[in-house]
Amino acid sequence: MKLAIVGATGMVGRTMLKVLSERNIKIDELYPVTSATNRGKIIEYKGKNYAAITIEEAVKLDLDFAIFSAGGNVSQEWAPRFAARNIVVIDNSSAWRMNDNCPLVVPQINQDSIGDAKIIANPNCSTIQMVLALHPLHHLYGIKRIVVSTYQSVSGTGKAAVQQMEDERKKGSSSNMVYSYPIDQNCIPHCDVFLDNGYTKEEMKLVNETRKIFASPDIQITATAVRVPVTGGHSESINVAFERDFDMNDVKKALTQTEGVVLVDNTQNNQYPMPIYAKDKDEVFVGRLRRDESNPNTLNMWVVADNLRKGAATNAIEILEKLIKN
Repeated sequence: MKLAIVGATGMVGRTMLKVLSERNIKIDELYPVTSATNRGKIIEYKGKNYAAITIEEAVKLDLDFAIFSAGGNVSQEWAPRFAARNIVVIDNSSAWRMNDNCPLVVPQINQDSIGDAKIIANPNCSTIQMVLALHPLHHLYGIKRIVVSTYQSVSGTGKAAVQQMEDERKKGSSSNMVYSYPIDQNCIPHCDVFLDNGYTKEEMKLVNETRKIFASPDIQITATAVRVPVTGGHSESINVAFERDFDMNDVKKALTQTEGVVLVDNTQNNQYPMPIYAKDKDEVFVGRLRRDESNPNTLNMWVVADNLRKGAATNAIEILEKLIKN
């Protein structure tokens, strides 16, 4: 198998290499791809050194797969060029997610949608963890409406944002302000850019991507996305209304039996999901399950996952595993 990682020096790219190594996927030829300024940079993988190449060089190679994590503009321009050479692209940006010809895939939910697609979209990090937790419940009870508030790690913005927070913690301020405001000891209700409807792109990704993954365009969804001073792991408070009533024991059983989901819901012993425990793990953690006493057939839940792993790198590698197997 011949594989290129486009954006290999970024936070997600480096995590992809880590996940590939952990899962011991057989790679015959590996090509880390970076910007022209980083061409030749040495990338270490499983004890071997690889010199980074440019995307112009990579597209000319006889590759089987290319995993993109270099931003929407790069994906928009280059993914079709790779696909035209019969290279299957797994794209981590938002460029192709809502394209009708590109499947939007969480393997545990809708791997069958891949078909013979040459460009496969990896969903947004906050979407992945939400839909994985909700999918078994949607199957059982039919989701009518979702109200979700996210508490998202600075690592979701990138290396520079993590540096801003670390500078503020060490020195009280940062000379490299990625956010419009300090993030340390602060919460910023602003993830991505604002749209004409008053929501951010991040919030609308939760709406549109969830409907596409579930193939349920009529689900009512509203979202608020908040950036919080955490280095790894997104948290979500989810209020979900169902078409049919539910039994809490059946809800817990369904979540326990769902691949990739871990139930942590023992409030008597103060056990519930937190990003500090989800960090560097591939699972989605669910807890604080409780019936919404103000609305019929409605459940409250708290969902946490490492946004660099299941929220990005791991999900992409799981797609790759399914493609190799098939």
